[in-house]
Amino acid sequence: MRSFRISEAAALLGVSDDTVRRWADAGRLELERGANGIRMVAGSELVRLLGDEPDGGALARAFPLARASTRNRFVGLVTAVERDGVMAQVELRAGPFRIVSLMSREAADELGLEPGMLAAASAKATVVSIELPGGVDA
Repeated sequence: MRSFRISEAAALLGVSDDTVRRWADAGRLELERGANGIRMVAGSELVRLLGDEPDGGALARAFPLARASTRNRFVGLVTAVERDGVMAQVELRAGPFRIVSLMSREAADELGLEPGMLAAASAKATVVSIELPGGVDA
């Protein structure tokens, strides 16, 4: 897939459809017409736009936690925490991504993880860690 509908481009960029249209109207993003007349965004345009924000973009500016050097890092909101006697299952939504981490209940309690909190998940192989802006790892 080399071209994307406006709604698909918006999802890939993490913005609304209206934002993509405004960027096109302002000349920040070039749209093309598909064979069926629908306005499309070339994948190369998306790559260019993503490269325009080397500092991590709006998310990193709003939440410095997103700027850490760790690869495979997802900043988002905790949406669920299920605790049992020994373990806890923590769900985080970062844009379109749903990340689930299994950790000790003690770690989840120490972090005070509750739905609605800002947190970051970092993944390495099959391990996903949840941390808070203070830099405490689980």
